[in-house]
Amino acid sequence: MNPAIDRNVSVDRLAFEDRGYIGSTEHAAGGRGINASTVLRSFGGRTLAICPAGGESGERLERFLEAADFPYELVPIAGEIRTNLNLTDRQGLTIKLNERGPTLSEEEVERVTRAVKAHLPFSSWLMICGSLPPGVTGALYATLVDLGRQAGVKVLLDADDEELREGLEARPTIVTPNQREAERLLNTALITRSHFASSAARIRDMGPENVLLSIGSRGAVLATEDGLWEIEPPRVDAVSPVGAGDALAAAFVWAMSEGMEMQEAARWGVAAGTASAMKPGLSFANLEEASMILPQVSIRAVQVV
Repeated sequence: MNPAIDRNVSVDRLAFEDRGYIGSTEHAAGGRGINASTVLRSFGGRTLAICPAGGESGERLERFLEAADFPYELVPIAGEIRTNLNLTDRQGLTIKLNERGPTLSEEEVERVTRAVKAHLPFSSWLMICGSLPPGVTGALYATLVDLGRQAGVKVLLDADDEELREGLEARPTIVTPNQREAERLLNTALITRSHFASSAARIRDMGPENVLLSIGSRGAVLATEDGLWEIEPPRVDAVSPVGAGDALAAAFVWAMSEGMEMQEAARWGVAAGTASAMKPGLSFANLEEASMILPQVSIRAVQVV
């Protein structure tokens, strides 16, 4: 719902009140759903990216998408889409500065809803990804979750703040918050392994069928009706963690679409997120790269104390 032009800048270091030097700058189509489509396509999955776009920045987004290797559908809007700035240094420290995006009218929001609804009969998964632009309430994500459930489509929700809170109450198949998003949702700091496990269980109690809580270099915690699991990746040198969560969500959906069990799909998600964090800039691991990490990803059942 809130795509962007991402400006991704690699620098030698990020230091408070001191200079750093830019090594490279690149621009790309941005937004969690577009990132997820990139990963899904590289894994061999079939995906359609739907998003609103308008103005000169929207035309630029379309040019980037024309060069991408997946189909898309742009819903016309009057406003300019946003531009986001991602800064990453050689140690993997990242600063993300995001614009809020254009204000959408009720008619423009309804156009997007109709576009999603039209494709649901031909879909196995609906991924609802990212933030909402100004003036659009979290109720939209609850509506989209309901549409997916009514169509018999599995729904993944990857969002934050109000849109996460309202969307999960509509009982999506799975939600994939990261640590910061979970902390905001639960209004508490998450520090220890027991914190992560208990928070995943608490989020599941708020409505979704399952929770895959991403905790960065520590991996993830999966909460289902059958219990809790910790998924731990190998230790690697992270170059740029930007987009690793998008890779996790996309690889999870790909694995589920391939008929894998949920625990194994979660391992694939962590493998893809880890492999993506090892790549420079906003780059994503492909199937071969994630496959090399997968054997090193462990999973074990845990209990909330």
